[in-house]
Amino acid sequence: MIGLLRDKKADQVGSAKSPAVAALDLGQSKVACFIMKPDGVRRADNTIRVAGAGHVQSKGVRGGVIVNMEDAADAIARAVERAERAAGQTVSGVVVTSSIGQMASHRVSASVSLSAHPISDHDLARAIGAALSKISLPNRRPIHVLPVAWSVDGARGVHDPRHLQGRTLGLDLLVISMAEGAFSALSNCLERAHLDLQGVAAAPLVTSLAALEEDEMELGALCIDMGAGTTSAAVWGGRSLLHIESVSVGGDHVTADIARGMTTSRAGAERLKTLKGSAMASNNEDREMVEAPPRGEDASAGPVVWPRAMLKTIIAPRVEETLELMRDRLRAGGMRIDPGMGIVLTGGASQLNGVRELAERVFDHPSVRLGRPQRAPHLAEAAAGPAFCSAAGVLLRAAYGPREAVSAHKLMARHVTAADAPRVNRGGVISRAAGWLSDNF
Repeated sequence: MIGLLRDKKADQVGSAKSPAVAALDLGQSKVACFIMKPDGVRRADNTIRVAGAGHVQSKGVRGGVIVNMEDAADAIARAVERAERAAGQTVSGVVVTSSIGQMASHRVSASVSLSAHPISDHDLARAIGAALSKISLPNRRPIHVLPVAWSVDGARGVHDPRHLQGRTLGLDLLVISMAEGAFSALSNCLERAHLDLQGVAAAPLVTSLAALEEDEMELGALCIDMGAGTTSAAVWGGRSLLHIESVSVGGDHVTADIARGMTTSRAGAERLKTLKGSAMASNNEDREMVEAPPRGEDASAGPVVWPRAMLKTIIAPRVEETLELMRDRLRAGGMRIDPGMGIVLTGGASQLNGVRELAERVFDHPSVRLGRPQRAPHLAEAAAGPAFCSAAGVLLRAAYGPREAVSAHKLMARHVTAADAPRVNRGGVISRAAGWLSDNF
């Protein structure tokens, strides 16, 4: 089936050959693909235009793990095919965003001595190399290496240290990694779908790029992505990503709780959650009754009937527990969420009634908003909701950054070392392959 889908694409879509960027959001409930052509980058207003979008029900992914390679590959191929049809453009590879693989972030610090001359590109490259040499993550694969902060003689908050003078140059890197086994499974899955894995983007990073305003990234913000199988979060401050966190609990756990508590099927529970579910009490819910199909295939069995209030008593504790787990994980990681920070919810599970109000209570925060893809104004309504922030964020990152200290090609090929730092030629000009320094200053 997969081979047939991919082999027919040239005839079905056309002969368009211009390069394009394809983002694939691999989740537990859906697989979505967004395609952006080169003319989709609108620098005049820092927006993008998505040429084609496609999404299908996910299969083969459960609890942040690929559990059935063939099913997952088939879903990926079908989502990409739908996006290609809509875009009139074939793609050979994709950048995958996902929360699989127990993604986590690690801070690495390093410093280098300076000469009497002003700080140059060469000094920045040396600092990056020194930090890269300290990365040691057994059985984990780095997928992002992001400079967070520079310092000169211990003075922090330096955005561009070039042309300053001092005795030492310091650098903090944020390294985001995933389990090596999960990376290998993802690579094999894409190969089965006849697609090249061009990069892996952590869902918390790209989701926040799509959902947050620039002021929020500068002043401080927490973006919580509530998916079906995983809830992840990204903390921003000073225009830099500071930390990511993930818990293996999501909207699908709410569905399972409803199925157990109301003795209905998972499909029936999902429908109840979507149409009638809420994490907060509503008027007349004690008198309103809801129906759901019974379990099993007995055609003579009637529907199960419960007061709608029963839904709230099942949904609210699970959502509250999920948010509390995230809050406690962030605190354990040294992240302080103060009232001045923005809190933004994304992901399909965030759309459930009452989730925003529960988040305000759990985080003791005066205002929590629901996030949608920013700077992608031409998305169709079906692909413009909170559940599609990750796919849009991959395209925004490709267009506008942030650029990284190590290229995606090197991250996909092997573990990073000091040799992967940006290189500067004798004339002081950064080589084209380095990328990061020239793109970020």
